[in-house]
Amino acid sequence: MKSNHLLSSAYRFFFSAGLALVLGAPAALAASTDTNTSASAGFTKEQVLAKADGFFGETTAGLAKAIEKLFAEQGSPNAVIYGEEVSAAIGIGVRYGQGEVELAGRAPEPIFWQGPSLGFDMGANAAKVFTLVYHLKSTEDLMQRFPGVDGSFYVVAGVGVNYQQSGEMILAPIRTGVGLRAGASVGYVHYTRKKSWLPF
Repeated sequence: MKSNHLLSSAYRFFFSAGLALVLGAPAALAASTDTNTSASAGFTKEQVLAKADGFFGETTAGLAKAIEKLFAEQGSPNAVIYGEEVSAAIGIGVRYGQGEVELAGRAPEPIFWQGPSLGFDMGANAAKVFTLVYHLKSTEDLMQRFPGVDGSFYVVAGVGVNYQQSGEMILAPIRTGVGLRAGASVGYVHYTRKKSWLPF
């Protein structure tokens, strides 16, 4: 009798555990899916405007129009890069930058960039750069060269935007004021984990 009681208790325990696992699995899977979806869905226009406002110090009409244009053309970015760069050009130029990259749902990570360019004028300048990033799966995927897309440069009320692309990934750097000269150039940008003085 005692043996039968133990067997009966064991059956009840395993049946209850199995039932809880079966019933709990869909909820856990749904919660996991919701988390992954929210992390991969990207930033909303309001979030990007708030980040740009905090980065540049204010949201100008030109900046808002540029961001609206990018959302209309590319949709929601799933990462942003914000930082500062210096550039110099005598026909052929160079640029060096550093800042942070923030993938949706992740903590910001440090990032550096450098590259050669063919500028429209002579001189040097420092500028803030706010970049919208599309189709990024991992920040590690950014560590490569991104050529500028020919003919993609445009100015919206004093704010310059141009596209850089590698495969499916698209980057849209936004520059204001004196930083426009650095944006109005062709070349490529090499993103790295560590600072490098070699622009190539």
